[in-house]
Amino acid sequence: LELLECGKEELKSIAATATFTSNIFFWLNSDYFSLGSEIKPLLHTWSLAVEEQYYILFPIFLMFTWRLGIKWILILLSIVFVISLGVAQWGAYNASNAAFFLLPTRGWELLVGVFAAFYLKYNTYLKSLFLNQILSLLGLGMIVYSIIAFDESTPFPSLYALIPTIGTGLIILSSTKQTLIHSLLGSKVLVGIGLISYSAYLWHQ
Repeated sequence: LELLECGKEELKSIAATATFTSNIFFWLNSDYFSLGSEIKPLLHTWSLAVEEQYYILFPIFLMFTWRLGIKWILILLSIVFVISLGVAQWGAYNASNAAFFLLPTRGWELLVGVFAAFYLKYNTYLKSLFLNQILSLLGLGMIVYSIIAFDESTPFPSLYALIPTIGTGLIILSSTKQTLIHSLLGSKVLVGIGLISYSAYLWHQ
């Protein structure tokens, strides 16, 4: 009977994955850091579902707001960013499973990339090599710090998540070809690791 129940749950998770709702399914049925989650082969698809939900909703948002102009789009996105981050901070301490899995508490992280993309669409990279060096090094340092300091006891996604996301944004915006970080991240070794990273993650899962 236990095997039959496990089989039914896996079929449900497959259906949820195919409909981009696996984050909702695992929110209702799992704790990402629990021992039982280690035997759920499709657990990793929760993040893909969050991304797909964003890819569906964000273009619709742009369709309805584009005529308002970029200024109002950024204002509205900033409001969404603040609300999402605030809910994530509250949820990390009061509804941690929902905060971990669901788009409303993850949306602000995706919006960091949106703001970076809008900036680069209408602006060029900073002209100062020194400033780019400092900002890109700071960005990498923030990511490395998160890897070392954060663990399963860190409330997430909360204000703590600002550290790696802003760090990533700084790298995107400031690691120009002349910077040390660009040379480091563009090296054959790290590019090779990047190419196999998701496959390695799946194998680990």
